[in-house]
Amino acid sequence: MTAPAFRRPLIQGTLCAMLVGTALASTQAVAQNNFVTIGTGGQTGVYYVAGQSICRFMNSVGADQGIRCNAPSTAASVYNIQQLRGGEFDFGFVQADHEYKALNGLPPFEANGEMSNLRTVFALHPEVLTLVARNDANIETLADLEGKRVNIGVPGSGSRDTFGEVMQAMGWTASSFSLAAALAPTEMASALSDNNLDVMTYVVGHPSGAIQEGLSVVPSHIVPVEGEAVAELLASSPYFVEAQIPGGVYPGADEAIPSFGVNALLVTTEETDADTVYLLVKSVFDNLDRFKRLHPAFAELQPEQMIESGISAPLHEGAIRYYQERGWL
Repeated sequence: MTAPAFRRPLIQGTLCAMLVGTALASTQAVAQNNFVTIGTGGQTGVYYVAGQSICRFMNSVGADQGIRCNAPSTAASVYNIQQLRGGEFDFGFVQADHEYKALNGLPPFEANGEMSNLRTVFALHPEVLTLVARNDANIETLADLEGKRVNIGVPGSGSRDTFGEVMQAMGWTASSFSLAAALAPTEMASALSDNNLDVMTYVVGHPSGAIQEGLSVVPSHIVPVEGEAVAELLASSPYFVEAQIPGGVYPGADEAIPSFGVNALLVTTEETDADTVYLLVKSVFDNLDRFKRLHPAFAELQPEQMIESGISAPLHEGAIRYYQERGWL
């Protein structure tokens, strides 16, 4: 039955309001779904540079699709994985050892169990455990740290967890040091300069602004990380590899200095939209030469290494699609 003429405007207005409301809700949902967050690390670290750079590429390529990417500074690996698990981040940079531990439910992730939905996007540069000590602290070897004022790292950071493994290998606890500080990377150099700290510890790619600053603000040097305990740690941990701080990168360090490290990885979860992962990967690899110029740590990156080196969790299906298109898989 046809509605009376006096009711038609009311009905039409109601239908229009419903359609507009539906359209707005749909637009809001799309905008929400296309807002991408990448967890990085401290602002002086390589993770932050990588995240900001990827977002610039992604925002440019994905502008027509409403993609908006941001890459906030975070406490890095452990924190990023926790945020991925909780659905707060879409992507995160992590050390390879933390991907392995989260995937298998090992400390510091044992409380939440295995993270079987963790997925790899690609690998980046190697990260090396780096110790910077004041010259007047009389520290020449790893064993000399005992009884000193040592920054063991921010709780929830990859550096803290990795140095914690060194502490365990050496039979140390926090009480083994006269001070066990929990400073962020941006705070370490000033504490060293003010004579409130003897040793900085940082798992980072090189060259690093934080390490450069620590070596510049006060007479100091890089301490080798080696010895029997370290060798046993490497033998028992599949995610650690022998590594070196390159020579000639920092003042007073003309020769390579032995240590150990892990690869940096960009990871996500199985639930992340495959098209979004594909777009991120494409935006990086289609601009790989530009990306490699953004930081010296990226200079030697090669696609073959980036899709297989140091990876524990499976590749995400969106990443696999791009790599297959390029003939790399």
